[in-house]
Amino acid sequence: MNKIISKRRLSENVFRMDIEAPLVAEERKAGQFIIIMVDGDMGERVPLTIADADASRGTITIIFQTVGATTMKLSKLEPGSSVAAVLGPLGRPTEIRGENGEKPGRVVCVGGGIGVAPMHPIAQALKAAGNDVTIIMGARTEGLFVMKEEMRAIAGDKLILITDDGSSGRKGLVTEPLKELCEAKAVDEVITIGPPVMMKFCALTTKPYGVKTVASLNTIMIDGTGMCGGCRVTVGGETKFVCVDGPEFDAHQVDWDLMMKRMGAFKAQEAAARDHVCRSGIFN
Repeated sequence: MNKIISKRRLSENVFRMDIEAPLVAEERKAGQFIIIMVDGDMGERVPLTIADADASRGTITIIFQTVGATTMKLSKLEPGSSVAAVLGPLGRPTEIRGENGEKPGRVVCVGGGIGVAPMHPIAQALKAAGNDVTIIMGARTEGLFVMKEEMRAIAGDKLILITDDGSSGRKGLVTEPLKELCEAKAVDEVITIGPPVMMKFCALTTKPYGVKTVASLNTIMIDGTGMCGGCRVTVGGETKFVCVDGPEFDAHQVDWDLMMKRMGAFKAQEAAARDHVCRSGIFN
């Protein structure tokens, strides 16, 4: 059992939790994820990315959106209660520019929606390795930004906020400042995490400039161990499993249209499970 230390609602459907997981907190690296089980042995296994960790407290931070029945159940737990299990860290860590003898450079981190949460430890690691980090954050409206102040602490005045409605920062798309940076030859590498359509267009934006672009495909993961096959994607013409081969891949090699088509495969089942949980009165 892993105790919930704190919980905060960030928006209508997005929550932040600190959970006791001392071994994960000590061992995790940027880009990795956990599997969480809310219920016992028969409960669903849900992969969630690690937004932050505090090894001294033995806690990890997760930020999640209520999509299906299990994340809805998780959102109703309060500090002091526990989840059945936390497994991790899993997945291949992010290759941080400036480590292993590589020269640091100018790295742009593009995060959309709650994709900013898994971007946070990556941006931290990039900064610690001596990179010049620019962060572009996108959201539909100002109230949907997550970890804005944490990202500002990393990037300072190189934090660029983009909203669809212009309620904060620039009105428009995250690809607009990204293109400007590419045109100014002010970027050596781009890392993007967010909705697949956003990552696709980030890749299309950087490709003409030959800028290395890495995308995290964590949103397609289901089982988290490679056993279910639900996270298979095509990268460079080869089949890959996001949870064991990734979750990060060369964004210019990902078959984005196939990935987005496959992501819709279980939407009907997710909706049915969510509706069943709501009708059952479990939250009353």
